[in-house]
Amino acid sequence: MHTVDAAGLRIGDDHPPRIMGVLNVSKESPYSPSVFDDPDEAAAYVESELVAEGADIVDVGLESANKRLDVLDEAAELERLDTAIETIERVDGADDVTFSIETRYAAVADAALEAGFDMVNDVCGFADPEMPAVCEKHDAAVVKMASPPDLERPGAIEDVDDIYDALARNGFTEKTILDPAFGGWSEAKTLADDRETFERLREFRGYGRPILVSINRKNFLRDIAGRSTEEALPVSLAATSMAVERGAHVIRTHDVAETRDAALVGHAFTRERHRDRAVEELDVTTVREAERHIARLGGNAAAAEDAVAHAYEVRPPADMRHTLVSAASDTDVVCTGHETLFVAGTTTELEAFADRITSASKALAGIAGEIRSSVE
Repeated sequence: MHTVDAAGLRIGDDHPPRIMGVLNVSKESPYSPSVFDDPDEAAAYVESELVAEGADIVDVGLESANKRLDVLDEAAELERLDTAIETIERVDGADDVTFSIETRYAAVADAALEAGFDMVNDVCGFADPEMPAVCEKHDAAVVKMASPPDLERPGAIEDVDDIYDALARNGFTEKTILDPAFGGWSEAKTLADDRETFERLREFRGYGRPILVSINRKNFLRDIAGRSTEEALPVSLAATSMAVERGAHVIRTHDVAETRDAALVGHAFTRERHRDRAVEELDVTTVREAERHIARLGGNAAAAEDAVAHAYEVRPPADMRHTLVSAASDTDVVCTGHETLFVAGTTTELEAFADRITSASKALAGIAGEIRSSVE
């Protein structure tokens, strides 16, 4: 996993999860506690509510992501940028926090970085083709959110299968962090789409770059527990721990102190993986995740089915136990136990095992079908 240095803040597997607090200078933003148009009030909020509570990064938004509102053009964002710049200039201890500007325009990013911002949060995923060059010119980290190649449609990927490719569009800089884009960025994007994106979070590690997630009080989490936005902090915190355990490196949030604690819990219980200069154990649990890493390394994606193992507790009819053990020995599947068997192997091995026991006895067709369906 590549480590990104964001103005001295190191982001990656070998470092704690980083918390990105949110400040908005957009009066139309829906979360009113974070919205300010006065630089002094905004700076006080950054100091007391974000930095003091543990934010490593402060992300300053110039416009709302609400899909029902008109998109600001470059000139309008540049006008609002003045308030953002005045704010960071007035923050006591500004050198101790990384400031990020949320924008889709390379010219706005350039002006912000020139004026003292440290990194960019590009919600249109390099739809402005000049964005990578601007970030590289300033040696700045940049969050690249999955998005269509359209400056007016941030994050509106309508098929989860397309998110991975969207993240790669127009390439990466050396300091790119990836955001798979949660939330209702388009009418076509459903809560089920967000749930699937979350389930597949490890897959986005396939590019070998740090991952940012913005899931704070999102609808797909509120829907699970039947909570309003005001009541949704507990579900956000539960998902934060899960996201970090699944490989997220930066958590964007309005609830800094609580999110920091949840992220640290997830980090503490993340599975230990071997990592040194010569060997890095990958975080791979599915064939699709293995395919992503193999593609990045220039290998044969078909090998993914030989790379991921599954384990089962199998309860065969008593007179069929020997048949399963025999089939396992012929296919390199592990099979051991007494009445109940421990069965394990790679996807390829288990598919061959399922074929073998189906051929041996119709009585085992149900077990074979369950194994096949679970490894697909």
